[in-house]
Amino acid sequence: MFLQIEGVSVRYPRNPKAAVQELSLAMAPGRIGVLIGPSGCGKTSLLRAVAGLETPSAGRISMGGDVLSDAGSGRQVPAEQRRIGMVFQDYALFPHLNVADNIGYGLHALPRGERQERVDRMLDLVGLADAAGRAPHQLSGGQQQRIALARALAPAPRLLLLDEPFSSLEVELRERLAQEVRQILKRSGTAALVVTHDQLEAFALGDVIGVMNAGRLEQWDDAYTIYHRPASRFVATFIGHGVFTPARIVVEAAGTRVQTPLGFLADVAECPLPEAFPGGECDVLLRADDIVHDDDSSVKAQIERKTFRGSEFLYTLRLQSGEIVLAHVPSHHDHEIGEWIGIRALVDHVVTFPRLPVAPA
Repeated sequence: MFLQIEGVSVRYPRNPKAAVQELSLAMAPGRIGVLIGPSGCGKTSLLRAVAGLETPSAGRISMGGDVLSDAGSGRQVPAEQRRIGMVFQDYALFPHLNVADNIGYGLHALPRGERQERVDRMLDLVGLADAAGRAPHQLSGGQQQRIALARALAPAPRLLLLDEPFSSLEVELRERLAQEVRQILKRSGTAALVVTHDQLEAFALGDVIGVMNAGRLEQWDDAYTIYHRPASRFVATFIGHGVFTPARIVVEAAGTRVQTPLGFLADVAECPLPEAFPGGECDVLLRADDIVHDDDSSVKAQIERKTFRGSEFLYTLRLQSGEIVLAHVPSHHDHEIGEWIGIRALVDHVVTFPRLPVAPA
């Protein structure tokens, strides 16, 4: 593995709880990892520890076989010696320098010709060769982000860190620019670790995604697995749209099935056996894309809320039994709030968790 973080904790003075708690992950060369989670979960603190801007109170960080930080031995390589590039939220471009000079700012140690060659290569990489002589303020936010990326890549860092790189951009630009940044990083062969709070950015950028909560890493996996095989209830609720509904795992002559208010679910190949839960009773995750609008279905649900999303509605539905489910429905199925519609479950990945105790009234 290229980047290895082993049992790392980060603590701040006058805060009894660690910002990062015994966190471990590993990333292969040339891969893009994305850390996602709610505000205050420790994403940026971990990024700063990798950069050398924070000293971990426990654990070890190594890159390419070199130990960067080891709390046990007291080793802490200074940030400027780690060959790690950073891209910040505000880009931190120099307004008095043109695009080319911004990119070449950290290359003063190189001979003039080699420096110019590197700048030209970076301009081509990010598609801004025609803007070399322009001032940053003359360019769009997306172009400025690419300048910041080119400047960070110009010294050929071993690892690039990006902290909420698209947060200042319009929402409609973020996913597209995330895909562009991914292509640039892949062409350069540079490994990267990115912090974001936006799931679409994470899915567009990452080869592997880490979901953090309260300083801990809940899951470190590819986007498909994070979505379809969440490792914890927190990951299941934080990623995507979904709810939990009571269920029971039963074994019959025809095989193992999961009984739910929407009927039986049969794709249980990776579900725990019934004995994993008392009486087989559990909670099953039902995502909005697991519920299909079907007027011929015997299961009816009442529309409590609906959100228009262009090509589809996100319906919040209440079953006759009282449970709430969500459904993505094509936008030409424009039903009124309060209307009853037919639905059925179409679940390819049945995900169950222990049932939470019901809070007293």
